[in-house]
Amino acid sequence: MKYKNPVISGFHPDPSICSVGEDFYLVTSSFEYFPGVPIFHSKDLVNWKQIGHCLTRESQLDLHRAKSSMGIFAPTIRYNNGRFYMVTTNLTIGKNFIVYADKPEGPWSEPIWLDWPGIDPSLLFDDDGKVYLTGTQNIFSGEPMGIYQAELNVETGEILTERRLIWEGSGGAFPEGPHLYKIKGLYYLMIAEGGTEYGHMVTMARSKHAFGPFESHPNNPILTHRSSASPIQATGHADLIQYKDGSWWTVFLGFRPAPVPFSGKHHHLGRETFLAPVDWNEEGWPVLSTQVELEMDSGTLKIEESENWRSIDNFNSETLNFSWNFLRNPAEGSWSLADRPGWLTLYGSSISLSDVDSPAFVGRRQQHFDCNVSTLLEFSPTHEGEEAGLTVFMNERFHYEIALGIREGVKKVFVRRRIGSLWKVESEHVYGQADIILSVQADAKNYTFSYQQSGGESTILNAGECSLLSTEVAGGFTGVYFGLYASGNGRNTSTPAFFDWFEYCN
Repeated sequence: MKYKNPVISGFHPDPSICSVGEDFYLVTSSFEYFPGVPIFHSKDLVNWKQIGHCLTRESQLDLHRAKSSMGIFAPTIRYNNGRFYMVTTNLTIGKNFIVYADKPEGPWSEPIWLDWPGIDPSLLFDDDGKVYLTGTQNIFSGEPMGIYQAELNVETGEILTERRLIWEGSGGAFPEGPHLYKIKGLYYLMIAEGGTEYGHMVTMARSKHAFGPFESHPNNPILTHRSSASPIQATGHADLIQYKDGSWWTVFLGFRPAPVPFSGKHHHLGRETFLAPVDWNEEGWPVLSTQVELEMDSGTLKIEESENWRSIDNFNSETLNFSWNFLRNPAEGSWSLADRPGWLTLYGSSISLSDVDSPAFVGRRQQHFDCNVSTLLEFSPTHEGEEAGLTVFMNERFHYEIALGIREGVKKVFVRRRIGSLWKVESEHVYGQADIILSVQADAKNYTFSYQQSGGESTILNAGECSLLSTEVAGGFTGVYFGLYASGNGRNTSTPAFFDWFEYCN
Protein backbone atom coordinates (compact mmCIF):
# COMPACT_ATOMS: atom_id res chain seq x y z
CA MET A 1 0.00 0.00 0.00
CA LYS A 2 1.18 3.51 -0.80
CA TYR A 3 0.78 6.83 0.97
CA LYS A 4 1.17 10.30 -0.52
CA ASN A 5 3.59 13.04 0.47
CA PRO A 6 3.28 15.65 1.79
CA VAL A 7 1.16 14.26 4.62
CA ILE A 8 0.21 17.84 5.59
CA SER A 9 0.22 20.08 2.54
CA GLY A 10 0.63 23.82 2.28
CA PHE A 11 2.47 26.09 4.73
CA HIS A 12 3.15 23.67 7.63
CA PRO A 13 6.92 23.79 8.31
CA ASP A 14 9.19 22.56 11.11
CA PRO A 15 7.03 19.59 12.17
CA SER A 16 7.49 18.11 15.64
CA ILE A 17 5.73 14.96 16.79
CA CYS A 18 5.00 12.94 19.93
CA SER A 19 2.92 9.89 20.73
CA VAL A 20 0.57 8.85 23.53
CA GLY A 21 -0.37 5.21 23.25
CA GLU A 22 -1.54 4.70 19.67
CA ASP A 23 -2.23 8.40 19.11
CA PHE A 24 0.17 10.84 17.47
CA TYR A 25 0.24 14.61 17.81
CA LEU A 26 2.10 17.03 15.59
CA VAL A 27 2.73 20.80 15.64
CA THR A 28 4.20 23.18 13.06
CA SER A 29 5.48 26.74 12.89
CA SER A 30 3.01 29.60 12.36
CA PHE A 31 5.18 32.78 12.20
CA GLU A 32 3.03 35.98 12.09
CA TYR A 33 -0.34 34.20 11.92
CA PHE A 34 -2.80 33.92 14.83
CA PRO A 35 -3.82 31.63 16.51
CA GLY A 36 -0.34 30.13 16.67
CA VAL A 37 1.12 26.63 16.44
CA PRO A 38 -1.54 24.43 14.81
CA ILE A 39 -1.80 20.99 16.40
CA PHE A 40 -2.84 17.84 14.54
CA HIS A 41 -3.88 14.31 15.52
CA SER A 42 -3.34 11.01 13.69
CA LYS A 43 -3.62 7.29 14.28
CA ASP A 44 -1.54 6.21 11.30
CA LEU A 45 1.08 8.99 10.73
CA VAL A 46 -0.41 9.64 7.29
CA ASN A 47 -3.90 11.08 7.83
CA TRP A 48 -3.79 14.17 10.02
CA LYS A 49 -6.70 16.21 11.39
CA GLN A 50 -6.21 19.60 12.98
CA ILE A 51 -7.67 19.66 16.49
CA GLY A 52 -6.77 23.19 17.52
CA HIS A 53 -3.90 25.59 18.21
CA CYS A 54 -1.52 25.75 21.15
CA LEU A 55 -1.48 29.56 21.27
CA THR A 56 -4.98 31.05 21.18
CA ARG A 57 -4.69 34.10 23.44
CA GLU A 58 -2.79 37.34 23.07
CA SER A 59 -1.22 36.72 26.49
CA GLN A 60 0.42 33.65 24.96
CA LEU A 61 1.23 35.15 21.58
CA ASP A 62 1.97 38.84 21.10
CA LEU A 63 2.37 39.53 17.39
CA HIS A 64 1.69 43.26 17.34
CA ARG A 65 5.18 44.17 16.18
CA ALA A 66 5.72 41.05 14.07
CA LYS A 67 7.26 41.64 10.68
CA SER A 68 6.48 39.10 7.98
CA SER A 69 8.08 35.72 8.69
CA MET A 70 8.75 36.68 12.30
CA GLY A 71 6.67 35.51 15.26
CA ILE A 72 6.61 31.79 16.07
CA PHE A 73 9.58 29.66 14.97
CA ALA A 74 10.01 25.88 15.15
CA PRO A 75 7.93 24.49 18.05
CA THR A 76 8.65 21.16 19.72
CA ILE A 77 5.90 19.03 21.29
CA ARG A 78 6.59 16.38 23.92
CA TYR A 79 4.49 14.30 26.32
CA ASN A 80 5.54 13.32 29.83
CA ASN A 81 3.71 11.97 32.86
CA GLY A 82 0.22 12.83 31.67
CA ARG A 83 1.00 16.30 30.31
CA PHE A 84 1.78 17.79 26.91
CA TYR A 85 4.53 20.39 26.62
CA MET A 86 5.18 22.73 23.70
CA VAL A 87 8.31 24.87 23.62
CA THR A 88 8.99 27.51 20.96
CA THR A 89 10.39 30.94 20.15
CA ASN A 90 8.48 34.17 19.56
CA LEU A 91 11.22 35.88 17.60
CA THR A 92 9.28 39.14 17.48
CA ILE A 93 9.85 39.64 21.19
CA GLY A 94 13.04 37.57 21.29
CA LYS A 95 11.88 35.06 23.91
CA ASN A 96 11.63 31.29 24.28
CA PHE A 97 8.79 29.84 26.32
CA ILE A 98 6.90 26.68 27.28
CA VAL A 99 3.15 26.10 27.43
CA TYR A 100 1.55 22.90 28.69
CA ALA A 101 -1.83 21.19 28.60
CA ASP A 102 -3.50 18.08 29.95
CA LYS A 103 -5.34 17.60 26.64
CA PRO A 104 -3.73 18.27 23.26
CA GLU A 105 -6.72 20.28 22.06
CA GLY A 106 -6.21 22.58 25.02
CA PRO A 107 -6.64 24.83 26.79
CA TRP A 108 -2.90 25.45 26.94
CA SER A 109 -1.29 27.27 29.85
CA GLU A 110 0.10 30.76 30.06
CA PRO A 111 3.76 30.91 28.97
CA ILE A 112 6.62 29.83 31.20
CA TRP A 113 9.31 32.24 30.01
CA LEU A 114 12.84 30.90 29.66
CA ASP A 115 16.10 32.75 30.21
CA TRP A 116 17.42 31.01 27.13
CA PRO A 117 18.61 32.67 23.90
CA GLY A 118 18.63 31.35 20.35
CA ILE A 119 15.82 29.64 18.44
CA ASP A 120 14.44 26.12 17.84
CA PRO A 121 14.21 24.99 21.49
CA SER A 122 13.51 21.31 22.16
CA LEU A 123 12.93 19.15 25.24
CA LEU A 124 14.03 15.67 26.30
CA PHE A 125 12.44 14.09 29.36
CA ASP A 126 15.09 11.58 30.42
CA ASP A 127 14.26 8.33 32.20
CA ASP A 128 16.09 9.52 35.34
CA GLY A 129 13.77 12.51 35.74
CA LYS A 130 16.11 15.10 34.26
CA VAL A 131 14.84 17.44 31.54
CA TYR A 132 17.19 18.79 28.88
CA LEU A 133 16.60 22.00 26.95
CA THR A 134 18.38 22.04 23.59
CA GLY A 135 18.59 24.89 21.08
CA THR A 136 20.80 27.02 18.86
CA GLN A 137 23.43 29.68 19.39
CA ASN A 138 22.60 33.23 20.42
CA ILE A 139 23.24 35.11 17.17
CA PHE A 140 23.31 38.44 19.02
CA SER A 141 26.09 37.51 21.45
CA GLY A 142 28.73 36.17 19.09
CA GLU A 143 28.47 32.60 20.37
CA PRO A 144 30.03 30.00 18.07
CA MET A 145 27.45 28.39 15.80
CA GLY A 146 26.19 25.06 17.02
CA ILE A 147 23.77 23.29 19.32
CA TYR A 148 23.57 24.34 22.98
CA GLN A 149 22.05 22.56 25.94
CA ALA A 150 21.31 22.77 29.66
CA GLU A 151 19.21 21.03 32.28
CA LEU A 152 15.84 22.64 32.95
CA ASN A 153 13.18 22.75 35.62
CA VAL A 154 10.26 22.38 33.26
CA GLU A 155 7.72 23.50 35.86
CA THR A 156 9.36 26.85 36.62
CA GLY A 157 11.54 27.45 33.57
CA GLU A 158 14.68 27.73 35.69
CA ILE A 159 17.92 26.80 33.90
CA LEU A 160 19.67 24.41 36.28
CA THR A 161 23.10 23.96 34.71
CA GLU A 162 25.64 25.79 32.63
CA ARG A 163 24.69 26.42 29.00
CA ARG A 164 27.04 24.23 26.96
CA LEU A 165 27.90 23.83 23.30
CA ILE A 166 27.36 20.12 22.63
CA TRP A 167 27.79 19.79 18.85
CA GLU A 168 28.83 22.11 16.04
CA GLY A 169 27.21 19.91 13.40
CA SER A 170 28.76 17.95 10.56
CA GLY A 171 30.14 20.98 8.75
CA GLY A 172 27.04 22.38 7.06
CA ALA A 173 25.89 25.96 7.46
CA PHE A 174 23.38 27.00 10.12
CA PRO A 175 23.18 24.02 12.52
CA GLU A 176 19.65 24.30 13.93
CA GLY A 177 16.41 22.48 14.64
CA PRO A 178 17.87 20.08 17.25
CA HIS A 179 16.03 17.18 18.84
CA LEU A 180 17.67 15.00 21.50
CA TYR A 181 16.49 11.41 22.03
CA LYS A 182 17.49 8.60 24.38
CA ILE A 183 17.30 5.27 22.54
CA LYS A 184 18.64 2.02 24.00
CA GLY A 185 20.79 3.89 26.49
CA LEU A 186 22.42 6.25 23.98
CA TYR A 187 21.70 9.91 23.31
CA TYR A 188 20.98 10.68 19.67
CA LEU A 189 21.04 14.29 18.48
CA MET A 190 19.28 15.04 15.20
CA ILE A 191 19.62 18.51 13.69
CA ALA A 192 19.15 20.44 10.44
CA GLU A 193 21.99 22.01 8.48
CA GLY A 194 22.47 23.86 5.22
CA GLY A 195 19.75 26.48 5.71
CA THR A 196 16.06 25.94 5.09
CA GLU A 197 16.49 26.24 1.32
CA TYR A 198 17.70 23.97 -1.50
CA GLY A 199 20.77 22.87 0.49
CA HIS A 200 18.76 21.77 3.55
CA MET A 201 19.68 18.44 5.18
CA VAL A 202 19.26 16.27 8.27
CA THR A 203 22.33 15.18 10.23
CA MET A 204 22.80 12.99 13.27
CA ALA A 205 25.25 12.43 16.12
CA ARG A 206 25.24 10.25 19.24
CA SER A 207 26.88 9.99 22.64
CA LYS A 208 26.86 7.94 25.81
CA HIS A 209 26.21 11.16 27.74
CA ALA A 210 23.60 13.89 27.31
CA PHE A 211 26.26 16.59 27.03
CA GLY A 212 28.56 14.60 24.78
CA PRO A 213 31.09 14.29 23.37
CA PHE A 214 28.98 13.55 20.29
CA GLU A 215 30.14 11.28 17.48
CA SER A 216 28.96 12.27 14.01
CA HIS A 217 26.97 9.75 11.96
CA PRO A 218 29.45 8.18 9.49
CA ASN A 219 27.02 8.76 6.60
CA ASN A 220 25.89 12.33 7.29
CA PRO A 221 23.72 13.80 5.97
CA ILE A 222 21.18 11.07 6.61
CA LEU A 223 18.54 12.90 4.56
CA THR A 224 18.91 15.54 1.87
CA HIS A 225 17.62 16.31 -1.62
CA ARG A 226 20.27 18.89 -2.42
CA SER A 227 21.65 18.73 -5.98
CA SER A 228 18.77 16.47 -7.05
CA ALA A 229 15.95 16.78 -9.57
CA SER A 230 13.38 15.50 -7.09
CA PRO A 231 9.94 17.17 -7.05
CA ILE A 232 10.55 17.50 -3.29
CA GLN A 233 13.30 19.93 -2.28
CA ALA A 234 14.82 21.40 0.90
CA THR A 235 14.21 18.31 3.06
CA GLY A 236 15.28 18.94 6.63
CA HIS A 237 14.29 19.91 10.18
CA ALA A 238 13.13 16.42 11.13
CA ASP A 239 11.71 14.70 14.21
CA LEU A 240 11.75 10.95 14.97
CA ILE A 241 8.82 8.86 16.14
CA GLN A 242 8.22 5.15 16.81
CA TYR A 243 5.08 3.51 15.48
CA LYS A 244 3.08 1.09 17.64
CA ASP A 245 4.65 -1.97 15.95
CA GLY A 246 8.16 -0.78 16.80
CA SER A 247 9.03 0.65 13.38
CA TRP A 248 10.59 4.10 13.19
CA TRP A 249 9.53 7.05 11.06
CA THR A 250 10.45 10.67 10.65
CA VAL A 251 8.45 13.80 9.87
CA PHE A 252 10.31 16.67 8.27
CA LEU A 253 9.82 19.75 6.17
CA GLY A 254 10.30 20.12 2.44
CA PHE A 255 8.78 22.10 -0.37
CA ARG A 256 7.52 21.31 -3.85
CA PRO A 257 8.72 23.63 -6.61
CA ALA A 258 5.86 24.44 -8.95
CA PRO A 259 5.83 21.91 -11.83
CA VAL A 260 6.00 24.54 -14.58
CA PRO A 261 8.47 23.59 -17.37
CA PHE A 262 11.18 26.07 -18.36
CA SER A 263 10.12 28.67 -15.78
CA GLY A 264 12.93 28.23 -13.26
CA LYS A 265 12.55 26.94 -9.73
CA HIS A 266 9.98 28.61 -7.53
CA HIS A 267 7.69 27.48 -4.74
CA HIS A 268 4.72 29.36 -3.35
CA LEU A 269 2.79 26.82 -1.23
CA GLY A 270 5.38 27.10 1.54
CA ARG A 271 7.32 24.43 3.36
CA GLU A 272 5.19 21.35 4.01
CA THR A 273 5.24 18.28 6.27
CA PHE A 274 6.54 15.00 4.82
CA LEU A 275 6.90 11.45 6.18
CA ALA A 276 9.54 8.78 5.56
CA PRO A 277 10.53 5.41 7.13
CA VAL A 278 13.68 5.03 9.22
CA ASP A 279 15.76 1.85 9.49
CA TRP A 280 18.60 1.09 11.91
CA ASN A 281 21.86 -0.51 10.79
CA GLU A 282 23.95 -3.03 12.69
CA GLU A 283 26.07 -0.26 14.22
CA GLY A 284 22.98 1.30 15.80
CA TRP A 285 22.67 4.29 13.44
CA PRO A 286 19.40 5.42 11.85
CA VAL A 287 19.28 5.10 8.06
CA LEU A 288 16.82 7.07 5.93
CA SER A 289 15.92 6.71 2.30
CA THR A 290 18.24 8.86 0.20
CA GLN A 291 15.26 10.08 -1.79
CA VAL A 292 11.77 10.73 -0.48
CA GLU A 293 9.03 10.31 -3.06
CA LEU A 294 5.59 11.81 -3.57
CA GLU A 295 4.27 8.25 -3.18
CA MET A 296 5.91 5.94 -0.64
CA ASP A 297 5.46 2.37 0.53
CA SER A 298 3.50 2.46 3.79
CA GLY A 299 5.30 -0.59 5.15
CA THR A 300 3.65 -1.77 8.35
CA LEU A 301 1.55 1.38 8.85
CA LYS A 302 -2.13 0.57 9.14
CA ILE A 303 -3.49 3.37 6.94
CA GLU A 304 -6.99 4.50 7.85
CA GLU A 305 -9.50 5.77 5.33
CA SER A 306 -8.96 9.46 4.75
CA GLU A 307 -11.68 12.03 5.38
CA ASN A 308 -13.14 13.88 2.44
CA TRP A 309 -11.75 17.33 1.76
CA ARG A 310 -14.01 19.91 3.38
CA SER A 311 -14.74 22.27 0.51
CA ILE A 312 -17.20 24.84 1.91
CA ASP A 313 -17.56 26.90 5.07
CA ASN A 314 -20.99 28.49 5.54
CA PHE A 315 -19.92 30.37 8.68
CA ASN A 316 -22.78 28.85 10.66
CA SER A 317 -20.69 28.00 13.73
CA GLU A 318 -20.03 30.22 16.73
CA THR A 319 -16.28 29.92 16.15
CA LEU A 320 -14.09 29.84 13.08
CA ASN A 321 -12.90 26.54 11.70
CA PHE A 322 -9.34 25.67 12.77
CA SER A 323 -8.06 26.21 9.23
CA TRP A 324 -8.67 29.97 9.48
CA ASN A 325 -6.08 32.46 10.72
CA PHE A 326 -5.77 36.16 11.36
CA LEU A 327 -2.80 38.21 10.24
CA ARG A 328 -1.13 38.99 13.57
CA ASN A 329 -3.40 39.59 16.58
CA PRO A 330 -6.82 40.61 15.25
CA ALA A 331 -7.94 44.13 16.09
CA GLU A 332 -10.82 44.21 18.55
CA GLY A 333 -14.13 44.52 16.75
CA SER A 334 -12.67 43.79 13.31
CA TRP A 335 -14.67 40.60 12.74
CA SER A 336 -17.73 38.72 13.95
CA LEU A 337 -19.69 35.54 13.36
CA ALA A 338 -22.54 36.73 15.61
CA ASP A 339 -23.43 40.19 14.29
CA ARG A 340 -25.12 38.59 11.27
CA PRO A 341 -25.57 34.89 12.01
CA GLY A 342 -24.55 32.65 9.14
CA TRP A 343 -22.17 35.26 7.77
CA LEU A 344 -18.60 36.31 8.50
CA THR A 345 -18.66 40.05 9.08
CA LEU A 346 -15.50 42.10 8.60
CA TYR A 347 -15.22 45.74 9.66
CA GLY A 348 -12.56 47.38 7.53
CA SER A 349 -10.19 49.81 9.22
CA SER A 350 -7.57 52.25 7.96
CA ILE A 351 -5.12 49.34 7.73
CA SER A 352 -4.57 47.81 4.30
CA LEU A 353 -3.07 44.53 3.12
CA SER A 354 0.14 46.43 2.35
CA ASP A 355 0.68 47.49 5.97
CA VAL A 356 2.74 45.61 8.57
CA ASP A 357 -0.23 45.52 10.90
CA SER A 358 -3.52 43.73 11.51
CA PRO A 359 -6.03 44.41 8.72
CA ALA A 360 -9.54 43.00 8.84
CA PHE A 361 -8.40 39.67 7.39
CA VAL A 362 -9.41 36.03 7.83
CA GLY A 363 -7.38 33.61 5.72
CA ARG A 364 -6.47 29.98 5.18
CA ARG A 365 -3.49 28.30 3.55
CA GLN A 366 -3.33 27.38 -0.12
CA GLN A 367 -2.64 23.64 0.01
CA HIS A 368 -2.82 22.55 -3.65
CA PHE A 369 -1.30 23.83 -6.88
CA ASP A 370 -4.61 23.22 -8.68
CA CYS A 371 -7.61 24.55 -6.80
CA ASN A 372 -10.50 26.97 -6.97
CA VAL A 373 -11.66 29.29 -4.19
CA SER A 374 -14.74 31.49 -4.19
CA THR A 375 -16.87 33.51 -1.81
CA LEU A 376 -20.21 35.35 -1.79
CA LEU A 377 -19.65 38.93 -0.65
CA GLU A 378 -22.33 41.49 0.24
CA PHE A 379 -20.83 44.98 0.46
CA SER A 380 -22.21 48.50 -0.11
CA PRO A 381 -19.28 50.93 0.17
CA THR A 382 -19.95 54.66 0.04
CA HIS A 383 -16.57 56.38 0.31
CA GLU A 384 -13.54 56.47 -1.95
CA GLY A 385 -10.99 53.76 -1.14
CA GLU A 386 -13.36 51.44 0.69
CA GLU A 387 -13.01 47.86 -0.50
CA ALA A 388 -13.59 44.24 0.45
CA GLY A 389 -12.85 41.00 -1.29
CA LEU A 390 -10.63 37.99 -1.77
CA THR A 391 -6.83 38.15 -1.62
CA VAL A 392 -4.05 35.79 -2.63
CA PHE A 393 -1.53 36.81 0.00
CA MET A 394 2.13 35.99 0.57
CA ASN A 395 3.08 39.05 2.61
CA GLU A 396 2.38 42.78 2.72
CA ARG A 397 4.62 43.45 -0.30
CA PHE A 398 3.46 40.55 -2.48
CA HIS A 399 -0.24 39.89 -2.97
CA TYR A 400 -3.11 39.89 -5.45
CA GLU A 401 -6.73 40.74 -4.76
CA ILE A 402 -10.09 40.75 -6.47
CA ALA A 403 -12.34 43.17 -4.66
CA LEU A 404 -15.46 45.31 -4.69
CA GLY A 405 -14.95 48.95 -3.80
CA ILE A 406 -15.30 52.64 -4.61
CA ARG A 407 -12.80 53.84 -7.22
CA GLU A 408 -13.00 57.36 -8.63
CA GLY A 409 -16.45 57.74 -7.10
CA VAL A 410 -17.88 54.62 -8.74
CA LYS A 411 -18.45 51.15 -7.31
CA LYS A 412 -16.33 48.70 -9.25
CA VAL A 413 -15.00 45.16 -9.11
CA PHE A 414 -11.29 45.15 -9.78
CA VAL A 415 -8.11 43.06 -9.74
CA ARG A 416 -4.94 44.56 -8.29
CA ARG A 417 -1.43 43.22 -7.87
CA ARG A 418 1.27 44.34 -5.44
CA ILE A 419 4.71 43.01 -6.37
CA GLY A 420 7.43 44.58 -4.25
CA SER A 421 7.39 48.35 -4.67
CA LEU A 422 5.17 48.08 -7.76
CA TRP A 423 1.38 47.96 -7.66
CA LYS A 424 -1.28 48.28 -10.33
CA VAL A 425 -5.01 47.82 -10.80
CA GLU A 426 -4.93 45.38 -13.70
CA SER A 427 -8.58 45.45 -14.67
CA GLU A 428 -11.86 46.90 -13.38
CA HIS A 429 -15.56 46.77 -14.25
CA VAL A 430 -18.37 49.00 -13.01
CA TYR A 431 -20.60 46.89 -10.75
CA GLY A 432 -23.88 48.15 -9.33
CA GLN A 433 -25.13 45.21 -7.25
CA ALA A 434 -24.66 44.74 -3.49
CA ASP A 435 -23.75 41.07 -3.68
CA ILE A 436 -21.07 39.41 -5.80
CA ILE A 437 -19.31 36.05 -6.08
CA LEU A 438 -15.54 36.44 -6.28
CA SER A 439 -13.39 33.53 -7.46
CA VAL A 440 -9.74 32.58 -7.91
CA GLN A 441 -8.83 29.62 -10.11
CA ALA A 442 -5.29 28.43 -9.39
CA ASP A 443 -2.98 26.11 -11.27
CA ALA A 444 0.77 25.70 -10.90
CA LYS A 445 1.47 28.71 -13.14
CA ASN A 446 -1.31 31.31 -12.73
CA TYR A 447 -4.10 32.67 -10.58
CA THR A 448 -7.16 33.61 -12.66
CA PHE A 449 -9.60 36.09 -11.12
CA SER A 450 -13.31 36.18 -11.99
CA TYR A 451 -16.64 37.38 -10.65
CA GLN A 452 -20.35 36.79 -11.16
CA GLN A 453 -23.73 37.85 -9.87
CA SER A 454 -25.62 35.17 -7.99
CA GLY A 455 -27.03 32.88 -10.66
CA GLY A 456 -25.24 34.75 -13.43
CA GLU A 457 -22.39 33.89 -15.74
CA SER A 458 -18.78 34.21 -14.64
CA THR A 459 -16.60 37.01 -16.04
CA ILE A 460 -12.81 36.69 -16.03
CA LEU A 461 -11.12 39.95 -15.04
CA ASN A 462 -7.41 39.11 -15.12
CA ALA A 463 -4.67 36.65 -14.16
CA GLY A 464 -1.38 36.78 -12.29
CA GLU A 465 1.68 34.56 -12.09
CA CYS A 466 2.11 32.28 -9.06
CA SER A 467 5.87 32.70 -9.31
CA LEU A 468 5.60 36.36 -8.27
CA LEU A 469 4.31 35.20 -4.87
CA SER A 470 6.98 32.53 -4.47
CA THR A 471 9.61 32.46 -1.76
CA GLU A 472 12.27 32.93 -4.43
CA VAL A 473 10.70 36.32 -5.30
CA ALA A 474 8.86 37.43 -2.16
CA GLY A 475 11.26 35.95 0.41
CA GLY A 476 10.28 34.79 3.86
CA PHE A 477 9.39 31.47 5.49
CA THR A 478 5.63 31.26 4.96
CA GLY A 479 3.35 30.28 2.06
CA VAL A 480 0.39 31.68 0.18
CA TYR A 481 -2.93 32.31 1.93
CA PHE A 482 -6.38 32.80 0.45
CA GLY A 483 -7.90 35.56 2.55
CA LEU A 484 -11.17 37.41 3.00
CA TYR A 485 -10.54 41.05 3.85
CA ALA A 486 -11.95 44.58 4.14
CA SER A 487 -10.18 47.92 4.28
CA GLY A 488 -10.83 51.64 4.11
CA ASN A 489 -7.25 52.28 2.99
CA GLY A 490 -6.54 55.08 5.44
CA ARG A 491 -9.92 55.36 7.17
CA ASN A 492 -12.48 53.06 8.73
CA THR A 493 -15.06 51.74 6.28
CA SER A 494 -18.55 53.18 6.55
CA THR A 495 -20.22 49.81 6.14
CA PRO A 496 -19.30 46.21 7.06
CA ALA A 497 -18.45 43.51 4.55
CA PHE A 498 -20.52 40.33 4.83
CA PHE A 499 -19.24 36.98 3.55
CA ASP A 500 -21.95 34.30 3.29
CA TRP A 501 -19.70 31.36 2.44
CA PHE A 502 -16.22 30.40 1.30
CA GLU A 503 -15.56 27.39 -0.91
CA TYR A 504 -12.20 25.70 -1.57
CA CYS A 505 -12.25 22.96 -4.22
CA ASN A 506 -9.21 20.95 -5.35
